[in-house]
Amino acid sequence: MNILLWHVHGSWTTSFVHGKHRYLVPVTPDRGPYGRGRARTYPWPDTTVEVTPQELRRAEVDVVLLQRPEEFDLACEWLGRRVGRDVPAIYVEHNTPKGDVPNTRHPMADRNDLLIAHVTHFNELFWDNGGSRTAVIEHGVVAPQVEWTGELDRLAVVINEPVRRWRVTGTDLLPRFAELAPLDVFGMGVAGLADRLGLPADRVTSHDDVPQHKMHAELARRRAYLHLCRWTSLGLSLIEAMTMGMPVVALATTEAVEAVPPSAGALSTRVDVLLEAARGLLADPTAARQAGAQARTAARNRYGLDRFLADWDRLLEEEVCASR
Repeated sequence: MNILLWHVHGSWTTSFVHGKHRYLVPVTPDRGPYGRGRARTYPWPDTTVEVTPQELRRAEVDVVLLQRPEEFDLACEWLGRRVGRDVPAIYVEHNTPKGDVPNTRHPMADRNDLLIAHVTHFNELFWDNGGSRTAVIEHGVVAPQVEWTGELDRLAVVINEPVRRWRVTGTDLLPRFAELAPLDVFGMGVAGLADRLGLPADRVTSHDDVPQHKMHAELARRRAYLHLCRWTSLGLSLIEAMTMGMPVVALATTEAVEAVPPSAGALSTRVDVLLEAARGLLADPTAARQAGAQARTAARNRYGLDRFLADWDRLLEEEVCASR
């Protein structure tokens, strides 16, 4: 199949484009949000092809994957076709709902021209999808090429824009863990985080927008992974860390309660329980290794790339065949 999709979420798209299809990714001269083209920091196969809006007019497209509401009209304009009628469409919802939860209406609710594909069962449950058809295809990850060693008595965190998102990502909780051990925070927009938290630079080190393979290598050297998000969808960095054999200390919120077994480290809504667990993993590398082994098994069994791609193949074939 020829699949049109925008480069929105680098990690998720990296997994998706490892399938057997041809992936058309819009590119514009400014490489702005609707024309980023191929990823520059993720390994994408050659079957992922950049296309300009002008080229899309004459391109053969079997299905459109939408990820933002405005992409529907944009796809109609650039293709010169009625998306959802002339060419089938699937809307991939990556996020938890915002606003009046649990009454938040999905922007594609009550539509009969597309299907909403959620990435977690939690998200499907909490969004009000109206009468739109829905499916859930859980994440799958390209297994990192490194294994956890945990030789550094430090805790690792991956958050994008931790200052702007603050309580959503649990940024306000970081100082309590920084009392136990230095924190290494990876992600976009993490520069200056120590100052914003009012902590010395030796307690919180920011690693801003590090290429994925380098981030994996650095994560693997830290003793444990902190997942303190209150209200976000299931982060791929969490699954990747588990796949490497990294023990996890996580808030029992949203889909984390399904993804993280307590034996992988700790899973609780009580911060004091998580602090005690982190203290134990820092003090006992053997216990950390045992917890990491449980994390690896759970992540590889549930979030393997082969399962993810097979699930997507089934859904894509169903939607394309139904439109014929």
